[in-house]
Amino acid sequence: MTQTLTKIALFLGVLALFLSCNAVKRVPDGRFLLTENKIIVDSLEINDARVYSQLKQKPNPKIPVVGIPLGLHIYNLADPHPDSTYYNWLHKKPKREERLVKFLSRKQVQEIGNSYVGFNNWLKKSGDAPVIIDKEKAEKSKERLERYYASYGYFNTKADYTIDSIENKKKRAAMTYRVKRHQPYIVDSIAKQIASPVVDSLFQESKENTFIKSGKQYNANDFVDERDRLTIQFRNSGLFHFDQDYVGFEADTVNTGHKANITYQIPNREVTKGDSTYTEPFKIHTVEEIRVVTDFSYENRNETPTDSVEYEGYKIYSFDKLKYNPKAITDAISITPNSIFKDIDRTLTYNQLNDLKVFKYPNISYRDDPRDTTDTKLITTILLTPRKKYNLGVDFDAYTSTIQQFGIGFSSTFQIRNVFRGAEILEISGRGSVGSSADKEGSFFNTSDVGGDVKLTFPRILFPTNTDGFIKKYMSPSTEISVGFSAQNNIGLDRQNLNAIYNYRWKPKKIRTNQFNLANIQYVRNLRTDNYFNVYKSTYNRLNDIAREIGYDFMNPDTEDPKLGIPNEANQFIDDILEENLPNTVSPDIYEEVLGIAERKFRLTEDNLIFASNFTWTRDTRENIYDNTFSRLRWKLESAGNFLSLASKATGQEKNANGNYETLGVVYSQYVKGETEYIKHWDLGDENIFAIRAFGGIAIPYGNSNSIPFTRSYFAGGTNDNRGWRAYDLGPGSSGGILDFNEANFKLAFNAEYRFPILGAFKGAFFVDAGNIWNVRDNETREAFKFNGIEDLKELGVASGFGLRYDFGFFVFRFDIGFKTHDPARPVGERWFKDYNFRNAVYNIGINYPF
Repeated sequence: MTQTLTKIALFLGVLALFLSCNAVKRVPDGRFLLTENKIIVDSLEINDARVYSQLKQKPNPKIPVVGIPLGLHIYNLADPHPDSTYYNWLHKKPKREERLVKFLSRKQVQEIGNSYVGFNNWLKKSGDAPVIIDKEKAEKSKERLERYYASYGYFNTKADYTIDSIENKKKRAAMTYRVKRHQPYIVDSIAKQIASPVVDSLFQESKENTFIKSGKQYNANDFVDERDRLTIQFRNSGLFHFDQDYVGFEADTVNTGHKANITYQIPNREVTKGDSTYTEPFKIHTVEEIRVVTDFSYENRNETPTDSVEYEGYKIYSFDKLKYNPKAITDAISITPNSIFKDIDRTLTYNQLNDLKVFKYPNISYRDDPRDTTDTKLITTILLTPRKKYNLGVDFDAYTSTIQQFGIGFSSTFQIRNVFRGAEILEISGRGSVGSSADKEGSFFNTSDVGGDVKLTFPRILFPTNTDGFIKKYMSPSTEISVGFSAQNNIGLDRQNLNAIYNYRWKPKKIRTNQFNLANIQYVRNLRTDNYFNVYKSTYNRLNDIAREIGYDFMNPDTEDPKLGIPNEANQFIDDILEENLPNTVSPDIYEEVLGIAERKFRLTEDNLIFASNFTWTRDTRENIYDNTFSRLRWKLESAGNFLSLASKATGQEKNANGNYETLGVVYSQYVKGETEYIKHWDLGDENIFAIRAFGGIAIPYGNSNSIPFTRSYFAGGTNDNRGWRAYDLGPGSSGGILDFNEANFKLAFNAEYRFPILGAFKGAFFVDAGNIWNVRDNETREAFKFNGIEDLKELGVASGFGLRYDFGFFVFRFDIGFKTHDPARPVGERWFKDYNFRNAVYNIGINYPF
């Protein structure tokens, strides 16, 4: 470990020294490369990123830790005059151009020059031009610093700067800004000048929510927030013609002893008709009429609708025959007839119509009702443009893996919108793959996996009783019914999987989503259980080792490397151990280990029937894919087998020989499961992002089960989890991942990642991952596998490493190198940094960020 770090440090040191000599290559004589900014406020140096963001010039970005401005060095590699350089080279020797033209052609010689120019332009575009200190920009930075502190009440702020050349470093200098703030101003008296009575009345209703409070230090952001607050309140209280430009403030600071006397100024509405302009008091507006066009297009904008219907006060029009159930449309519209105008209703309507996924982005407009003499009535027009009713998508993929040397996969989805005229969406999808495996005899393509799903989505809650009382239509409720089937024919157990889901989904708030799976049914059938030991080879090898250790009488003992026959002899050996049929008694440790192998084999080869219900609560503040400061909290509760258990007891069903109930000949699973996940991202500026994730999950079997089905258990390791271990290799506990696929029913995982730009679309990251899985309250008896209390947190596996990403815009290609930093499989006292080297590193390739 020490030698490796020393070598890395030496290499980076030599590289940094070499590159530093070239950093000022493009800096003109008499000018300086900006190396550092320093801001001193009232004699104290600060590190507030908000203050540093006011500066017009920042040093060239550097790679964290190593401190190398890679982008600057890439830029410096470029030839500043590639045209003349190529021309001079071409004519440096007599007849060089003539010989090249004869050997190639004149066009190709020109192309060589164009390529040289293009390559140098690419270097400039990909790199970062040197940030050369500019006094004009420094002056602007000084002024921005003064304005920044003035916005916080320091109206008499004075700023200055110096350019500090760096000794023994040619053409380099740092900038130091010094700020003197003086005494801040405090908000004192608050008055108002509001012309319209209705505005004044609304103002009085919410004045206790004001951001501007007497005794508080002056803050310009408070006035921005107050203007937004009042505008939102007024526009959601019927003031259709109101906008934020009507809200003004006057601050009197003359001879007030560093106090600011604030006056709200909200004038009457300004009206322009023809060439004349006048003012009048604001009025409360109501929506008199709502018109909805269901098949609008630019081509038919001047035509007259041919079909129409009036439904609960809404007037619905269509240029062709109306294809939508009126209720399906009006349920997605929060604007209601004869209601007070509210801006929020328009926003909700946009969101709800988009959530239907049968229309393109709608157009919603208001206008004054020309029939109204009171000038308080509005007509709302909603123009809807349908998406294509039918949509077909096809994807193909080619891949390789440790199991399949070559494989081809495909998937196809056929989507039908507005199936029953109620904005329902039907999706029929199919998928399949064929592959070639050296572990299986037959033709070249000797493995396959096929499946299909049918999903029907309704834009409402389908339930025997009315749910409108607590699941409002503005929550975009939906019901989803899906059925799927898949079948595997490979080197494994050849599973067949049937699943059916009845699911509700709604959004109580913009950042909140609730999902309730009323029924989540899964049936897993294993066809080739006799192939178990061919698939789980590590388990089989361990069984052979045990047989040799105890001197088992192999059926074929003459070979140098006797092995248990698959499947009969291996199964018989397990039975002999557990039923104590051997001539010699085995140790308790051997018995316990073979018992664990037998139970795991039984669990992975038995058919599963899971009849579950679950509820998922999600709070996500991320506004879009470009939002780098957000948090996401999710928790999920799941219960399985309770309905079947009640039915079995109610009908007097008898248990099988093992004491379990069966349904359709299968022992159904019964358990309760809970998990939670928290993700937080911080934008540190200049594309630097710090992200964390914490996850915890536990599934407890009871009643009809003493273990969790494999499909509902947890694993650790992998590209999106603990990157120092491959998937299924970490845990359980301190067992050392001795099985082929290590899983358990309790998991903790923690991740932290610092992401930074390197060059253009290339990004870098440093990360630390921690976590493990354990067995809790199930049939596992081995202590190394179990979680017995808080002291077992010392078995958390810790990985650290770094990664490289390339951002294609619509997805990110990711390459991470993870090093085992704390390995719980090792003996206590030998767990830290024992395999911290590239030989034992895990190389992960993934798409998009892990969290």
